[in-house]
Amino acid sequence: MKKKILRLLLLLFGIAIVAAAYAAFALFGPNTAIGGEVKVTVPHGATYEQMKDSLRAHHVLRNEKTFDRTAQLMRFKTIRPGRYTIQPNSSNIELVRLLRRGQHYAVRFSFNNVRTIDQFVEKVGNRFFFTPEELAACLGDSAFIGRLGFDKHTLPALFIPNTYDLFYDITAEGFVERMHEFYQQFWTPQRKEQAEAIGLTPVEVATLASIVEEENHRPAEKAIIAGLYMNRLHKGMLLQADPTVKFALGDFARKRILNADLSVDSPYNTYKYKGLPPGPIRFPEGSTMDSVLHYTHHDYLYMCAKEDLSGYHNFTSSAAQHAANAARYRAALNRQNIKR
Repeated sequence: MKKKILRLLLLLFGIAIVAAAYAAFALFGPNTAIGGEVKVTVPHGATYEQMKDSLRAHHVLRNEKTFDRTAQLMRFKTIRPGRYTIQPNSSNIELVRLLRRGQHYAVRFSFNNVRTIDQFVEKVGNRFFFTPEELAACLGDSAFIGRLGFDKHTLPALFIPNTYDLFYDITAEGFVERMHEFYQQFWTPQRKEQAEAIGLTPVEVATLASIVEEENHRPAEKAIIAGLYMNRLHKGMLLQADPTVKFALGDFARKRILNADLSVDSPYNTYKYKGLPPGPIRFPEGSTMDSVLHYTHHDYLYMCAKEDLSGYHNFTSSAAQHAANAARYRAALNRQNIKR
């Protein structure tokens, strides 16, 4: 009788050892069927089964049952979106830890020197979980951007070049809404009062600043150029800003605007239409918008690039003097054989 009990105990012990070994292997043994690393995307709002569908699509799991059991033991319930890199020979516990941890980490994102929404989408690229296509669709949704107070013309004013920290797993909509928060932080009550004092809205300040930047990015001239265009606005004169013609033509590389170019029929052509264009012709920096808010008061009405091609300008209040300045500049372009 004692021998039977002993054999039974030994049998149960052996079963327990095997069960423990199986459990340990299920938790810690390799359960990926892949030969190399693969990228698995788990979309926002995915259920547990939809997350497993993403794993199945890449033939990740050798044994789904052991993965499910591990997920239950580790109380893996909250599915976090992300683009996960799965390594070969990963165990169930490693997979669950990776997927449960998610990708809610900060990404430092900087941008400047952007002219169009398309360029901005390209600049953002794949830095975040959302795709460039999702961001483009979001920015092209007139109802969505309208809720933020913008339209397709004024939208560039929303994005102020700087360095921002945002979470990787943010949605495209969340990204734009976060940028709107940064926009609101820039436009403090004091800046809004300053804009009102010079007779401009925040978007109009951004629009004028974008022209100023295209004319000259150098800090020394920004406030002077802003003051010149404010003088023209106050007098009801055409702004006659060459950068707006380049924008209307879609050709930012031009070094020379020809008379034929001035006839392009576009609301951005300030040789043809009075006042500011419908929106910014680039994403202006905060410092340039401050230069507009604190523009230099003078009597200049005309500007022309200097004939030394330094990038700086000759300013004057005299049409005759401006004509002389322009003639010297054209001669300098001719000597350099710059046609366009």
